[in-house]
Order: sequence, then C-alpha cells, then structure tokens
Amino acid sequence: MIFQAIIYGLIQGIAEFLPISSTAHLILLPYFFHWQDPGLSFDVFLHLGTLIAIISFFARDWVEIFKDKKYKLLALIIIACIPAAILGYAFEGKIETSLRSPLLIAATLAIFGLVIYLVDRFMKHTQKLKNMNYGQSILIGLGQSLALIPGISRSGATMTAGIALGFKRKTAAKFSFLIATPIMLGATIFRAKDLVDLPITGWFNGFSLLAAIIGFLAALISGYLAIKYLLKYLEKGSFTPFVIYRIVLAIVIIIFYFITQ
Repeated sequence: MIFQAIIYGLIQGIAEFLPISSTAHLILLPYFFHWQDPGLSFDVFLHLGTLIAIISFFARDWVEIFKDKKYKLLALIIIACIPAAILGYAFEGKIETSLRSPLLIAATLAIFGLVIYLVDRFMKHTQKLKNMNYGQSILIGLGQSLALIPGISRSGATMTAGIALGFKRKTAAKFSFLIATPIMLGATIFRAKDLVDLPITGWFNGFSLLAAIIGFLAALISGYLAIKYLLKYLEKGSFTPFVIYRIVLAIVIIIFYFITQ
C-alpha cells in the first residue's frame, strides 16, 4: 500500500499542474493495474498536498496582490473562478460517476490534445497579464469548467484558453495556477466535510494513515516541482511534448481496452 500511495501522490502532484489531466490518470491507475480505490479520505489527502503546493509556490504573489492592492488582478481571478465554481457544485458528482469510461477518456485526451496543439501552434503569444480584461477572464474561467470532464485537464483548458486569447505561454500558465488556487481550496473543503460521515476505521479504504501521509507528501513535493519546472520550461518551450504524451496515452488506453475485452 505504501508503494501505491507514493504513485498515487506523484501522479496527483504532476498531472494536476501539467496539461495531461490528473482526474484521468487517477481513474486509469486502478484500471490498468487493478489497484484498490483508496477512497474519499485518501483523495482528500492527495488534493490537500497539491493545494499546499500551489499556495506555497505562489505565496509571494498572493501577498503582493493584497499588499500592493492589485484589486483588478484579484477581481480577474474571482471572475474566472465563478463558472467552474457554479458548474462544479452542480455537476461534479454526476460527472465523476458517469464519465469514467476508458474510451471516453482516450477520446478527450486525444481530441483536446489536438486542440492544445493547434491553439499553441497558430495563435500569437504576445499579451501580458496586465493587459487582461474581465471578458477574457470569464472566457478562461469557462475553459476551467470544461476540466470537470476527465481527460480535459484543468490546467490544459485554462492555459489553452489564455493562449487562444493571445497571452504568452508562461502568462497563461501563471494565471491558470492563480485561478486554480481558490477552486482547489473550495473543492478540498467541500470534499473534506464529507469525511465526518465516514467511520474512522474505514477512513482510508484499506490504506493506512502512514500511507495517506506519504501520498500527501508525494503530491505536495511533486506538485511544487511540477509548477516550478513547467513555468521555467514555458519561457521558451511549447506544449507539443504534452500533446504527444496525451495522444500516445490515448492509443495505449484503446489498445488495452480491446485486448482485455
């Protein structure tokens, strides 16, 4: 269970911030390897790890926003969070239980991967964050709401929306992470409140408390590093490697699905 906890944590931390969909990967792990579903409590621990990672990485930015009274940027972040907050509250539970088909995940990985490639390849990357207006923040927020569908990717959708609007890759990524913070905080709190209904003996669905803590640390560390190196990479690099990964993974899913039928 310790090994599985580490892998779950690493996948959550890396895939949460790279444009490859953490939800899809966490669904695929037990599908490919027949691992036990760790359950809600363990999932909360993983999301808490990535939440702390993103808060700690951008702590200085949040301090500057409030200290220097960057109210326009704060308003842009809040506005961008509204669509995902509303749709997430209304549909997330239904979507998580009904859109878990491996073939559907393969389709969304591949199709949205091509969307990322086309937008990244043909749109100009010139605008800076200071040039963003409220209408653009709403459009990016609508992109974030698409991430409720497994295989889309929250970071992928918001970064792609930002790039489609003409923003630089790193700028689009940074704004994507800033608007992800309150959404992730709200989602973690929303899920954590459900823990009160679970018996203590079944909190981690067969996983030990130690395994949950290790998964949390793996998600925190890998998440922090994923943010750091993605932002550094996007100063000059494109999204093409992530597109290739998404398409290759989609092909593997399809082959595995029909082989095991």
